[in-house]
Amino acid sequence: MDFQDLIRRRYSVRSYRPDPVPDEALARILEAGRLAPTAANRQPFRIVVLCSAGRKETLGRVYARDWFLQAPIVLCVCGVPSEAWVRKDGRSHLDIDAAIVMDHLILAATEEGLGTCWIANFDVDAARSVFEVRPGEVPLLLTTLGYAADRAGAKERKRMEELVRYVG
Repeated sequence: MDFQDLIRRRYSVRSYRPDPVPDEALARILEAGRLAPTAANRQPFRIVVLCSAGRKETLGRVYARDWFLQAPIVLCVCGVPSEAWVRKDGRSHLDIDAAIVMDHLILAATEEGLGTCWIANFDVDAARSVFEVRPGEVPLLLTTLGYAADRAGAKERKRMEELVRYVG
């Protein structure tokens, strides 16, 4: 698939079919996350895969939305602060690295014909418990993963002139 088509096809899915995600597709998606570039190639992240079957009640403590509980899989990208590259001015790139990993995951999922929804507004303490986050790890981002039961709406974006400026 052409990259421009891929990024136009991706959208935040908020309704999922119960169909399982094929193991081979999940493996390719996770490999895309593994290959994501990180600052100084530190790879300060872990990806936790949670199959939601039989866990709807506990998963609801993390993010209480019906569509969140419909997805057959939820991925949690955790950061490992002790492994992150830190710039000379003290700025850790942990969040940036996690965002790059998540972007790779959701684009790979789109290529596989699967839907995702990037989630940052969740209960961190509940996520630590439900995703069995290990000491030294921080749950940073979640995405649902499954076959969409809805359709993409029109994408509203700012005009290019509002977002890009040329210097020199």
